[in-house]
Amino acid sequence: MVQLLADSQEDQDNETQQLLITAFENAMSSAGKLPGEDHQRLSTEYIKCLSKLPHEEVKMKDACESMLSLYPALTFPLEVLCMHFIQTGCCSGEAVQYFSKLLEMDSVSGPGHIGLGIKAFQDKKYQEAADNLTQGLKQTGSSIQAWYHLAQTQLKMHSYEECIVSCKKALKLSEGEVQWTKLLLRLKTKALVGSSGASCAEEAMDTLDQLSDTDDDPELLALKGSVYLQRGLIDQALQVATDLLSSHPNQPEAHALRGHIHITQEDYVRAEQSFQKAIEANPTSGEYYYCLGLVYWHMGEETRRDKTKAHTHLLKAAKLDAYLGAVFRYLGHYYRDIVQDKGRARGCYKKAFDLDRNDAESGAAAVDLSMELGDMESALAILRTVTEQASAGTAKWAWLRRGLYNLKMNQHSQAIADLQAALRADPKDSICWECLGEAYLNRRGFTAALKAFTKANELNPESIYSIFQIAAIKQILGKYKEAVTEYMQTIQKRDDYVPALKGLGECYLSMARRALKDYLDGRAVDYLEQAIESLFRAVQHRPDLSCLWKLLGDACTTVHTVSPSRGNVTVWGPLSQRNPTSQKQTLNKFEVLSLGGRCYGRALKLMPESANLWCDLGINYYRQAQHLMSEGKENETPELPEKSLQCLKKAVMLDSRNLLYWNVLGVVALCKGIENLALAQHSFIKSIQAEANNVSAWTNLGSLYLKNENIELAHEAFKVAQSLEPSYVNCWIGQALIAEAVGSYETMDLFRHTTELSIHTEGVKGYAHWVCSTLLDKTNRNSELYLYNIVQMNAITAAQVALSKYTERIRTDAAAFTMLGYLNEHLHLKKQAVEAYQRAVQLLQPTGGKEAVIFALRNYGRTLCTTGQYDQAIQAYTSTPVTELSDITGLALAFFKKGFLQESARAYEKALSVVTTEKEKAYILTALALLEHRQNKVDSAKTLLFKCSMLKEPSVESLQSLCALGLVNRDATLATAALNELLKRTDQKEGVHERCLLTCATFALQGNNVAVQRQASKAIHSNPGDPALWALLSRLVPQYHPRIAKGGAVAGRVACHFSMTQGKSALLYSGVNQLAAGMHSGEDQRSNSLKTIQRAALLSPEDPGVWASLMAACHTENTACYLSSAAPKRAGLEETFMKAISKKVKAEESHPVSYSQCLESWALRQALSGLKQAGQTSAAESLCTKVLGIQPEQPDVFLLLRQAQCEQLLQSHRQLPEAVLVELRKAVMSNYTSVSAWHWLAEVYRTQGLMVAAVMCYRQSLQMASQQGDFSGKLASLLRLALLALAPCMANVSSSEWKDLVQEATSEALKITFCPLAVLLQALLQFSIKMGARETRRLLERVVYQPGYPETVASVARWYLLRHLHAKHDDELIDALMDHARANADSRLEELHKQLCSSS
Repeated sequence: MVQLLADSQEDQDNETQQLLITAFENAMSSAGKLPGEDHQRLSTEYIKCLSKLPHEEVKMKDACESMLSLYPALTFPLEVLCMHFIQTGCCSGEAVQYFSKLLEMDSVSGPGHIGLGIKAFQDKKYQEAADNLTQGLKQTGSSIQAWYHLAQTQLKMHSYEECIVSCKKALKLSEGEVQWTKLLLRLKTKALVGSSGASCAEEAMDTLDQLSDTDDDPELLALKGSVYLQRGLIDQALQVATDLLSSHPNQPEAHALRGHIHITQEDYVRAEQSFQKAIEANPTSGEYYYCLGLVYWHMGEETRRDKTKAHTHLLKAAKLDAYLGAVFRYLGHYYRDIVQDKGRARGCYKKAFDLDRNDAESGAAAVDLSMELGDMESALAILRTVTEQASAGTAKWAWLRRGLYNLKMNQHSQAIADLQAALRADPKDSICWECLGEAYLNRRGFTAALKAFTKANELNPESIYSIFQIAAIKQILGKYKEAVTEYMQTIQKRDDYVPALKGLGECYLSMARRALKDYLDGRAVDYLEQAIESLFRAVQHRPDLSCLWKLLGDACTTVHTVSPSRGNVTVWGPLSQRNPTSQKQTLNKFEVLSLGGRCYGRALKLMPESANLWCDLGINYYRQAQHLMSEGKENETPELPEKSLQCLKKAVMLDSRNLLYWNVLGVVALCKGIENLALAQHSFIKSIQAEANNVSAWTNLGSLYLKNENIELAHEAFKVAQSLEPSYVNCWIGQALIAEAVGSYETMDLFRHTTELSIHTEGVKGYAHWVCSTLLDKTNRNSELYLYNIVQMNAITAAQVALSKYTERIRTDAAAFTMLGYLNEHLHLKKQAVEAYQRAVQLLQPTGGKEAVIFALRNYGRTLCTTGQYDQAIQAYTSTPVTELSDITGLALAFFKKGFLQESARAYEKALSVVTTEKEKAYILTALALLEHRQNKVDSAKTLLFKCSMLKEPSVESLQSLCALGLVNRDATLATAALNELLKRTDQKEGVHERCLLTCATFALQGNNVAVQRQASKAIHSNPGDPALWALLSRLVPQYHPRIAKGGAVAGRVACHFSMTQGKSALLYSGVNQLAAGMHSGEDQRSNSLKTIQRAALLSPEDPGVWASLMAACHTENTACYLSSAAPKRAGLEETFMKAISKKVKAEESHPVSYSQCLESWALRQALSGLKQAGQTSAAESLCTKVLGIQPEQPDVFLLLRQAQCEQLLQSHRQLPEAVLVELRKAVMSNYTSVSAWHWLAEVYRTQGLMVAAVMCYRQSLQMASQQGDFSGKLASLLRLALLALAPCMANVSSSEWKDLVQEATSEALKITFCPLAVLLQALLQFSIKMGARETRRLLERVVYQPGYPETVASVARWYLLRHLHAKHDDELIDALMDHARANADSRLEELHKQLCSSS
């Protein structure tokens, strides 16, 4: 019964509830043994029942106490009692006893902690209350009272965010309980107002809207005004405050609201009045005192200076409200900034931070003051606590300070991690990026540091530090030019920033040293000037820094490397010690070195015990002494070597363990003027003892032994140095000198290795000497040693490059300039060779020996002759005694080149008297023969060459000259005989190109055009690596075998690939071949004649032949456009090309006059052809008239004028008068050797119906072409003649002579070469004779289907073949032909097929 009644207790009335209580009491009294399980269970149910009945409080207490007495170990009755006290809000002594007793029995009991928490709250022990309530709610989270009291406690402690969270949880539990909801909403609104942020203000306004009595409650109205103020709605907030004050004038919240509004408006006087009224209304509010103190803190100039009133009110606020963290923050400000009491300030900041962990300003200040006071443990404890509790992207101040601390303690990796965490909180903090960059920099992570400082600079472009660090890092990375730019940017922002000026000077100095290493001395001097200027500006600002004076000394001393002629440096007046000091002065090399010494002296005054500075000063004195010795002025200041020695001894005394000082001391002890060999040896050994892996000291010791001719010890010392550092060039030079001294075959290899390692003056000169010595010995050209040392190792080029750098720096070495000139000659660098020999002559003439001067003049004259400076060459040769054979022949050659043929002949005859061998005699006879030929004495030249060939040792050149003489005079017999003799006597491996050229020319003279191409191909097959042969083949193909022009283009490309020297001309030949093959851009956009010739024009813009070829290529492109019915893209360029060709011809004097005239004539004809093709006949006529006006005696131009004038008459299709035909024939007769002129006249006769006259013109042109050996002209004449004769045949003229003429002409053409057009003409002749014959089909199908026939020819053959097949009604073959036409995109045949089908 009890169980049934208890299950429905909530729905029972009072009578039923009393019956239930009676039933429980009866059941308990009738229970068995006490205490017992049944009784315990019934007591538990009985208490639960009573706890649900508020009016049975007394019985419930009695029942709990009775149960406690019977069951003292049970916590249930205590929990019920505690929950009862919590719900009723009773915290009497009795309740506290129960709370304490419950916690004694169960230390984690929720009701016990909650009860004590509520009691602590009532006693204003807020921290204790918060701790107990928080602990209790972990066990009993459904207690609204507990959440409410926790929220109140958090509000009192100004923990607004926690208060909001507690209110939200309580509101979920209070659904349906209006009273609790109102209380919680009010509490939540206060917390939201206390929080900052727009989102909190919006939420506070929403919360106020949920309260129905907002407008009637002055406290809620004040909160509403505060929300308006937070949202920036000052007018609305002011209206609320005004209304509130009018309705409730003594309401403290209203005065406080008005005060906050005045603070926002910076009206501190009225704000003071408002907060004073608020304090009068509520004198226990610490917040009001804080606000008034804040007003005094910011109020007026006098109040800002004297913070006493602010301090008083802040102290009062702290006493009234010990949980208001902002009060302690401002007290910290007061003690730190006003009183200067860092200890008390730190305590206040720490208190503020303990109260509000979100107060970053207080936390940061507490940490900073702890570090200043040396209490690192406290600072780190705060930082550790914050960073451990912080979520990602928060607590930037703590991460930043911890990162800086770790950076200070050299814990770079941890510092980087901390600073990265700080940047997650604020990625746009430029200072934080700078700190991160500093951390990376200290960890030697230069790339990461550079990125960090670059980001900092992007965020704050005005920051000098970040730009400076960017420059410094780039300087460390060796990016000196970029670093200079950054340093300049820093100096522009602040011109007195000494670190940037110093860094700029260091960069320029490093760039100068790098330039000196590359032997760019002029550039190095420019950099040194800029370095000195930057460092001088820095010294002007900070003359007390010894490092700046040292750098100035370094910059000045670095000049010692360059030659005296380039060692002039411009410096500011105060440095030069000249008047006026306000202007810049130019110092010579010695003055600059002396300035460096003075700068080191200034640095030593600031740091007199610096061993490094004493060493630098000693080196400077040594460099000064070296310079004077090289100039021959060592007697001017003989004390310099001794000064240098004493400075270095001082450096050694100050730091005897420094290997560098001992090493330099040894070098100075060896120099001229001291030569203390014992001291030098002792110094080098001491340096080695200081550091065994001392490659420089070992090398210097080896040099000392080598100087004393102790080869073995020198070799051992150099060998140790090589083992220590194989890339150290000086020790290799020492070994090379030893090898040279003992006559080792490895000498040249060793010197070459030194130049491969680095450019060193001694190594360069040694290598150049051995290369030149090897080249002078002409008997070893085929030896394995020569092929390896000279050819395979590219020795000539390597030695020339190295020696060029050597002579740029050392301008007084005549031997070096002589060797350089010799190497330049081998590389065909003629102008450079002249300059080198000229310098050698200038150096030797004042002081050199007679033999040396003669030798230099001989070399100078020879190179002058090769560069066309014949007058100077003659002068150079006549300056010698002219008794040696080389001098005589050189002078004779100079006379010959100048045009003094008689003087040249006399010189060669004089040379004949001093020759010693028949080979020399053969050469001179050959030269005399050339002289005779130049004077048009052909027979005399032949006699001399025959005489030369009869010698026991005839020269190859004489046989070549004899063959060339036969070719020039078109004497095929002589040319062939000379060539046969040449082929017998020459080595097959030498002179391949010359031999091939002569052979091809001989075949061309004989009219054997196919053999010309075959001979070149045969030579290439034997010598595939010779680019000259490939270029020759590419040159010959378009002229003698145009059918394989595509192959000629390939040959030109191969020559380009093999050699850039040959490639310039070969590229042009390749383009001409593409022209001959008809390769235009319409067929291939990438590979065509225009593109190839354009590239040739870029490589050889001075060659007129290139521009003529480009003109032809443009004409080809325009012609292709006309054929495809497209607008030409390169029209109107004819006159431009003509002017360019004429200009290039005049500028290029090396070409023969005949070549230049022929090229200009061809350009004119090409221009006229282009103008006529474009329909600009009047422009063509005007161009001819213009040319004739300048040079009237030009028959070929006159003919072109007549052709242009006749063009319009021919286009009218009218019969020309006889007088006009006579004039035209006269014009052609004046150019009777022109094949194209006869072709044109034949075409005029054909248009006038004069077929016989046209045939005679073609026969005349054929005769001219045969006489001239013009392969193309001969073939063109035959084809034109055949085409002329074919016209009557196609018109069914019965005369057989036209048919015979066609057959004869085409047969002759096919004898010359395979000609597709000739085959087509034969097929058309057969078509005209008998269209339906089987032979007709056979000939036409041969043209159509066999490969090798151009599409234009095949297209015509398809046309006639289709007509033949239609006549035969052969549908199967017609279909095959149409398929073939479609495959070749022959649309014209499709149209013809349709017409034939429709007509049949």
